Amino acid sequence: MLEEDRLISPEILAEDMGDQSLRPLKMRDYIGQERVKENLEVFITAARERQECLDHVLLSGPPGLGKTTLATIMANEMGTMIRKTSGPAIERPGDLAAILTNLEPGEILFIDEIHRLPRTVEELMYPAMEDRVIDIVIGKGPAARTLQIDLPPFTLVGATTRPGLLSSPLRDRFGIHCRLDFYTVDELSSIIQRAASILDIDIDKDGAHLVALSSRGTPRVANRLLKRVRDYATVKGDGYINEEIARAAMKMLEIDDYGLDTVDRMILDAIIKKFGGGPVGLETLSAAVSEETDTLTDVYEPYLLKLGFIHKTPRGRIATERAYRHMGYPYDHGMTAGTLFPEEKED
Repeated sequence: MLEEDRLISPEILAEDMGDQSLRPLKMRDYIGQERVKENLEVFITAARERQECLDHVLLSGPPGLGKTTLATIMANEMGTMIRKTSGPAIERPGDLAAILTNLEPGEILFIDEIHRLPRTVEELMYPAMEDRVIDIVIGKGPAARTLQIDLPPFTLVGATTRPGLLSSPLRDRFGIHCRLDFYTVDELSSIIQRAASILDIDIDKDGAHLVALSSRGTPRVANRLLKRVRDYATVKGDGYINEEIARAAMKMLEIDDYGLDTVDRMILDAIIKKFGGGPVGLETLSAAVSEETDTLTDVYEPYLLKLGFIHKTPRGRIATERAYRHMGYPYDHGMTAGTLFPEEKED
């Protein structure tokens, strides 16, 4: 299954591009991530009182948790503009130089997936962040000379889903580090009810709670599921979403109360049935479920690990007792790797 076709993908899909109205614009409207909010409010207030730029901020965490939204809120709270781009979009040092030299004083530059910046571009970022200058080489050979350009005061907000891929020199130049974690069911339920009021969707607390249960701890998934449940309620009901309608919609979408879809269950089924519960190596598991290794490690595994359905060991992935119970398989504490199910035993 392509990640672009997956309803509960935390990545941005085409239908999410029109969800700007659902994004909160002020910190008081941002639900969840209380520790991050509390820290940022302190730093923003202090910067405003000193009439200085906010220090450079690094936001990390799984996709769909609100890093871009937080960057926009920071700009609004600071009373300044924000310019958005992404690491893959900045291919050459000249691209970054053009962006930096066109910034207004106090403006926020937001770079999504900053860990994907090319190394030559990243090196240009060091003096820009530290000394607010960039060095540009003009000419080639013996006639080459360096031109130093001063930059206006600005704040760089970098977002990354893989902070381990950031180089130490770049990571160390961020004065503020914030890690976003998965949301609780209660927080997601509040987000769903807020989105429903904006989209004029009738939903009760029980319906919102059930949708939140299936949202994988991710607001982006919650908002997407809300729209699909709305569609189901419109066609199969009277447009009102209660627990019964929400449960029927999730059954139609083949998403369970843990937020697992057919691909997640296929991964667990492969580990348990094909490989006796594990351990199974990443390459082998990738071949068994016909998914790229990067997709497994970046998209599927983080949530399965969070739920405690799999463990990662030096020898590979292992299905836990919780996974056996959830998938409806009997669990034997004495099972060993490679154990075959009775119907699969060889003569």
